[in-house]
Parts: sequence; C-alpha cells; structure tokens
Amino acid sequence: MTQTDTAAEVRTSANGEAFEAETVVKSNEEVNGEYRLLILDAPQRILNCRPGQFFHLLCPVTTAHQPYLRRPMSIYGFYPERGELHFLYKVTGEGTRALAELRPGDTLNVLGPLGHGYTIQDDWQNLLLVARGVGLATLAPLAQEARRLGRKLTAICSARSPEVLMSVDLFREMGAEVITVTDAEGTSGMEDIRATIEARIAAGEVDALYTCGSNRMLKLLQDIGAKHGIPGEIALEQQMACGLGMCQCCVRSFRRDNRIVHERVCREGPVFDMQEAMGW
Repeated sequence: MTQTDTAAEVRTSANGEAFEAETVVKSNEEVNGEYRLLILDAPQRILNCRPGQFFHLLCPVTTAHQPYLRRPMSIYGFYPERGELHFLYKVTGEGTRALAELRPGDTLNVLGPLGHGYTIQDDWQNLLLVARGVGLATLAPLAQEARRLGRKLTAICSARSPEVLMSVDLFREMGAEVITVTDAEGTSGMEDIRATIEARIAAGEVDALYTCGSNRMLKLLQDIGAKHGIPGEIALEQQMACGLGMCQCCVRSFRRDNRIVHERVCREGPVFDMQEAMGW
C-alpha cells in the first residue's frame, strides 16, 4: 500500500472499511511518569470508529530507533467533530520509544480503524467496566458510547498507586461512577474487586461486564458472570504483525459450542465474548 493521504482501502474492520492515511501530530505529551497521550489531526474517513477498535501505527524510523513492524494500538478517543484521533501509550520498547519522539507538526502513517469493537445491547442499561493501567485506554471510548446511549456506567480503575491511575477524569466527565483501587492502598486485590462487583449485582446495578487484557481480571469476571448469568466482553492484547488477518500471528484459542476454536485477535477481535475467551 502507498503511504499517502489517498491510501488504499482495506476491507477488514467492523465498519466495513479501513484506510491507510497520513495524520499530523497535534501534541504528544506525558500524562504521568509512565504514560503519554498522542493526539493526531486525522482525516474524517478514518474517524468512523467503534469502541474497542485499534489502529496499526507505522512508528517513525530514526537514527536511534528502527522499529520494523507496525505497532497495534487501541483507540483512546476519536472525535470527528474536531478531526482528532487519540492514543494513550506506555513507552516500553523500540516502537513506543520512537513514537515518544514525535513532535507537533510531524506526520504519522496509520492504518485503521481495524477489528471488531465492544457492543452495547439494547437491554444492557447498567454497564460495569474494570481494568488496570493502560488497559483502561481501550475502554475509554466505551464510556463515550455509554453516555451517547444514555446508559449508566460504573468504572473500576486499578493501578499500582494513585499517581499512575489512568482515565479517572475522563470517565467522570462521561458521567460514570468511578471506583479507584490501588496496590499501594491495599484495595486492588481480586477479592476486593469481587466484593465491589458482587455488591452492585446484588443491588441490580449490573447488566453487562467489560474488561481488557488482564488474565486475572478475565478469570474473575468469567466466574462472576457465569455465577450470575451476566454477559460480558473482553478486548484481548496480542502481538501482531500484519494487523489484517493474513499472517496468523495473533491466533488465540476460544471455547465455543462445546469445542475449542482458533481465531485471529486482529480480525475476529480484538473484542470477544468474555465467556468464550481462554486464559493464558
């Protein structure tokens, strides 16, 4: 594919189409000691997104960093009215170190939106999401969608310490009830989170569960969901090469119809039925 603003169309996303496009960096700033927020000026055609979808970013090659493959990154926010696309990321490797060097006015080639995102069924009026660290970035657009649909949202945000809690203000701006739990305060254990969720279920305040990434969180919510008959969805994290479903790099196992099936996280996901996902 070409790396121009008129780039090729890719028939792969839940919306029926995705694009390769050049974007312009508006800002790329530290949020706290661990995370950065990248805001891109993006063309309208790539902003027809769904919560939980992702983009494949062509990280810049510099004298210090030479990332080879694109990097998949979940959408933190998309704002067609402002022409903006947001990504929240942690600098951990060659690709994200290269991204961290982007400055306002630089260009960044992106491919997307890709994959199938979260859904909110008509009878899911009370939504509860729980995630930790940068996993909350994937769930942020879900809060936007919940507000648009007039649903009640509870967000349990977990982190090592209060200083690195993510997305708390954003969730509150979207009208969510926010519950923060941290290792430093001794409130982030799985049994503490279980008790918090069980209390809301007992009060009739949970119709659906959402999470991202964490294996411990997946197992906890699978258990709670199965016990109470509450549906849920999880966005899975997986190493990807092409991001389009061709290379088979991101295949995962799922339980479905009393058998184990294998699907690609980039193509059939990254969001899957929580009860079908298998731990790792």
